[in-house]
Amino acid sequence: MSYSIPGSDFIIIDHTEVEPEYNGKGIGKKLLYKIVEMAREKNLKILPLCPYANTMFK
Repeated sequence: MSYSIPGSDFIIIDHTEVEPEYNGKGIGKKLLYKIVEMAREKNLKILPLCPYANTMFK
């Protein structure tokens, strides 16, 4: 997962990718949950520009 923290109040998730042999094993979801956990700890909002993250947020 690639992301940036352009300011003091939010994170932009740009891209999420999992190696093909790990597809369907929940790895992408674990990555997303971890960044959400980090954002909560730091009181940051998340802007999910990545199609996967955006879909999961909906």
